[in-house]
Amino acid sequence: MERVPDGDRSVAKTDGLAFPTHDRDPSTHQLRLFLTLAQELHFGRAATRLFMTQPALSRQIRMLERKLGVDLLDRTSRSVTLTPAGRALIPEAEQVVSAMAGLRRRATEHSREVRGHLVLGFIAGEAAMPYTHAILGELHRRQPRITVELRALSFGNQVEALANGDVHAALLRSPLPPPLRTIRLATEPRVACLPAADRLAALPDERPVTLTDLADHLVVDMPAQAPRDWWDDWAANPRPDGSPVRFGPVAADIESLLHIVARGQAISFLPAAARRLYPRAGVAYVDMADAPPSTAALAWIPAGQERPVLSCLLDTTRTVVATAAERPRTGGAYRAAGA
Repeated sequence: MERVPDGDRSVAKTDGLAFPTHDRDPSTHQLRLFLTLAQELHFGRAATRLFMTQPALSRQIRMLERKLGVDLLDRTSRSVTLTPAGRALIPEAEQVVSAMAGLRRRATEHSREVRGHLVLGFIAGEAAMPYTHAILGELHRRQPRITVELRALSFGNQVEALANGDVHAALLRSPLPPPLRTIRLATEPRVACLPAADRLAALPDERPVTLTDLADHLVVDMPAQAPRDWWDDWAANPRPDGSPVRFGPVAADIESLLHIVARGQAISFLPAAARRLYPRAGVAYVDMADAPPSTAALAWIPAGQERPVLSCLLDTTRTVVATAAERPRTGGAYRAAGA
């Protein structure tokens, strides 16, 4: 081997192939070519797989051998076989190629990291639900530089907070009015929320309550700012026979609703998760035979979805929902959307 001048750099010249001394380490490209050739043991087939010409592949392999200082292949006119050194270096070559792929992948992830502050609204107990924990956990894993603020919303301002931009998105319960866009998160049964002293609260478990049973009960009402169609749906108004619901005291939030029920002033309907989230003295939760299920949803205003933090939340939510739908159900009252 001799030195040949190349400006200010020292260059090594080997059998007609010259390269700078600082570039004598194999490239990951050359290692990938070698690994493919080691699988095929045929220059023509390997070149086809690699979308390159056979002479170009042969030149790269010869350069790799010279850089490593060992023969990797025995070549004859009829066959290509690995030398003992070639076989021994395959695991190390695979590790280098894999490590470089991991390095590039991590660099790409880092370049795509979003910085910002996400304000996520929620109604009642939505912040405590398993899907909420799954979404926020995955969001943090993907985008650790996004900070998240959870903001409790009342029955009356849940839609207004989105429309005014007070929150980027909100965890709510369907049905929701246009122009809100939603991603369905999970469904679960509705239960009747009754005063503990109500005679229907003493029915055996195998005898669920019907809407007809509750025809003479007042139902908790909502503030005027709450979407009327939303609360009529929750109150089953009108009832299946067409009769209107009689409304009682107004509740601005879940705690005031439970207080009204505990005092025996009215009843309400809640998601089955309320049993776990809101055990209260004076309140009984009773299964319903004919109430439609409750659907949880992530809601947002379409005009805001171009914001990077909201876009990340939506992408993460879709992934979590799709993953949950593929898993077997492991128990609990709710089930993932699509499951």
